[in-house]
Amino acid sequence: MALVGVLSDTHGRLASEAYAALADCDAIIHAGDICSPGILAQLGALAPTYAVLGNNDFAEYGDAVARFARPVIDGVRFLVAHYPRDVQIGFNGCAGCSAGDPIPQVCVHGHTHVPRLEWGPAARPAQFVVCPGSVSLPRGGFPRSVAKLEVSEGRIAGVRIEALDGGVLLEWPETQG
Repeated sequence: MALVGVLSDTHGRLASEAYAALADCDAIIHAGDICSPGILAQLGALAPTYAVLGNNDFAEYGDAVARFARPVIDGVRFLVAHYPRDVQIGFNGCAGCSAGDPIPQVCVHGHTHVPRLEWGPAARPAQFVVCPGSVSLPRGGFPRSVAKLEVSEGRIAGVRIEALDGGVLLEWPETQG
């Protein structure tokens, strides 16, 4: 089982709470608006890190960071982009998928600074759509947050969005209680 940490919209600030929240991850995804190459170096010290450019990022990351990322982590296919519209797969595909590409199991975006976790018909044809919110400038009354996905052998075992100050904001499977 691998634990994948997802964050977005650091805007040049990686709070110690965010760094600590991702310390147990086997891989990390940054969904854009990084705003400092040093943040990718910090995350890379924790785990292999995949990142995309946001609307406030420029070419300072070199070829390693582009508009889209398509990592496969423990057999699970991800599509990562900063903008929600770039991962929304419709009848004619999406900006991040070419004809004939395998459908991603998890579509990840940033930009909104608002946590989002969708599955089932709302996420189709992907299994999940995830926005981790923001670790620096949350919006919509939400706290600073990150997402975590448990993946194993091509399957997603669990997804949750965690507040940096503690507690789970959204999760699948939903817990009863």
